[in-house]
Amino acid sequence: MKPTNHIFIATSLDGYIADKNGGIDFLDTFPDINTIDSGYAAFTADIDALVMGRTTFETVCSFDIDWPYEKPVFVLSTTLDSIPEKYEGKAHLIKGTLTEMLDQIHQRGYKRLYIDGGTTIQSFFKADLIDSMVITVIPVLLGDGVPLFGELPNPLKFECFESKVYLNKIVQNHFRRVR
Repeated sequence: MKPTNHIFIATSLDGYIADKNGGIDFLDTFPDINTIDSGYAAFTADIDALVMGRTTFETVCSFDIDWPYEKPVFVLSTTLDSIPEKYEGKAHLIKGTLTEMLDQIHQRGYKRLYIDGGTTIQSFFKADLIDSMVITVIPVLLGDGVPLFGELPNPLKFECFESKVYLNKIVQNHFRRVR
């Protein structure tokens, strides 16, 4: 099986994944979305592991909840020296270039990866390593914050193969990379 990388993320209407302070409270603008199936369970059932950056990992660790992932989590970081003891065995620290890190993950048998976190996603886009994405748009304008997309060396073409509307408010678009 050829390794593939996938995104499942929510943004504000103006394309931010967090506000200017790194907050994600805008995701609860319409809390009813958390009571319906918006495809996350099916998406994660079809992946082997998650890859996230340090900031996203630390954000997840700050939530007052049990560890939310059943699949292995790989944390990409140049600054962390170890995973906190509470998360050992649940998350694995990985270092190196993007290619080296992916090679390490693939050698462990994980081929379908869920990529999460702003900087990490942008790095994957820059290297043209995203195969598909599901973007759920919360109709609120933040005006500033952490953008989903950043600068690219070349344009990347995607096609939208499905769109869904939830609660007559929230739009979810499914894209796949056109090569």
